[in-house]
Amino acid sequence: MRKHLAVLAAIMICTTGAANANNNITTIIPDAQKVGEGRLSYLLWDVYDAELYAPQGQWKDGQPLALKLSYLMDIDGKKIADRSAVEIREQGIANEVQLATWHTQMRNIFPDVKKGETITGILTQDAQTVFYKNNDEIGRIKDPQFSKAFFDIWLNENTTSPDLRRKLLSGNNSQMAGY
Repeated sequence: MRKHLAVLAAIMICTTGAANANNNITTIIPDAQKVGEGRLSYLLWDVYDAELYAPQGQWKDGQPLALKLSYLMDIDGKKIADRSAVEIREQGIANEVQLATWHTQMRNIFPDVKKGETITGILTQDAQTVFYKNNDEIGRIKDPQFSKAFFDIWLNENTTSPDLRRKLLSGNNSQMAGY
């Protein structure tokens, strides 16, 4: 009986955490619905599962969106920020001073994550990016250029992970090209 209660409690905690994470999304993006989802793997390791949300499940360039990453392994927050900066540079950001500023901001925001934890980035109507770890806000970057560059890591057609992009946009009825 105790074993069953422990399992039930664990399920309720996991379900509540997922619901709260999605509440953060729907609070900022009314009528947010999932557009698509996919997994990022690197060599032999599964790194995270990604879910893209947008109003009515229709992603459009420049409109609010949420990208939820559910980590499948422990990762140091500094490594998340470092990799994000590399990915932004690979999207064509040539202003190294601006990139260094964003990198510092990301290093100050991104925490270490454990397997099973989430980081969600939400692009707001006014083009700022709000970050959550699980249910808690962990930081904001109020630069529209950063927001575009950051979400381009996954959504630009020149992404380094085109298969993940395709899966994230798989439920999108609008034209994917040209973002």
